[in-house]
Amino acid sequence: MASNINIKNKKASHDFEFVEKYIAGIVLTGTEIKSIRVGKANISDAFCYFKDGEIWVKNIHVAEYSHGGYVNHDPARDRKLLMNKREIAKLQKKVKERGFSLVATRLFIADSGYAKLNIALAKGKREYDKRETIKKKDTRRQYERLNKL
Repeated sequence: MASNINIKNKKASHDFEFVEKYIAGIVLTGTEIKSIRVGKANISDAFCYFKDGEIWVKNIHVAEYSHGGYVNHDPARDRKLLMNKREIAKLQKKVKERGFSLVATRLFIADSGYAKLNIALAKGKREYDKRETIKKKDTRRQYERLNKL
């Protein structure tokens, strides 16, 4: 049951340098998972935070399900992530260091049918790093175009 739902956060790779990547389960209601399966989600501003020893994700916008009726969910609510306690403690320690944050990079449906969220321990890029990344992408693209001819 391979799913083709793959919602990416392209802005994150431009603004951050990823140090470590993790996969976390996400707690959703019935209409939220139906809406995600249709592809109606946006994670461009999503980030993670810690509360009471748990990890939560903020600013994931899951559009209301079209056939939801009166039981529809709140599109902008905070959602709990499912990870090991050891992983959470490790991430919490790293985030307390200066310059690190947790950013959502990809939302997808796993083979098991559950929604998963890729999160990355990230360090913010400076303006000149962003320019350097854009320059490398452009030169690689030009190189690939020339090789196709």
